[in-house]
Amino acid sequence: MSAPAFTGGHESLLTPGQVAALFHVDPKTVTRWAHAGRLGSLRTPGGHRRFKESEVMQLLRSLTTEATPH
Repeated sequence: MSAPAFTGGHESLLTPGQVAALFHVDPKTVTRWAHAGRLGSLRTPGGHRRFKESEVMQLLRSLTTEATPH
């Protein structure tokens, strides 16, 4: 994964493309998740959407299960 777009304080912020790469989905899917309230987002002064890395990783962990041996 490439470096975060920029940081707000100490929190790393990710672009929709970076989040999409983590979840293996299209960036437009990430935008739909934000509209639906599934994933919080911030707006840059230029109007671009950014996602807090901690929230993204929390969602990723909640959707990921470890394989268990048979």
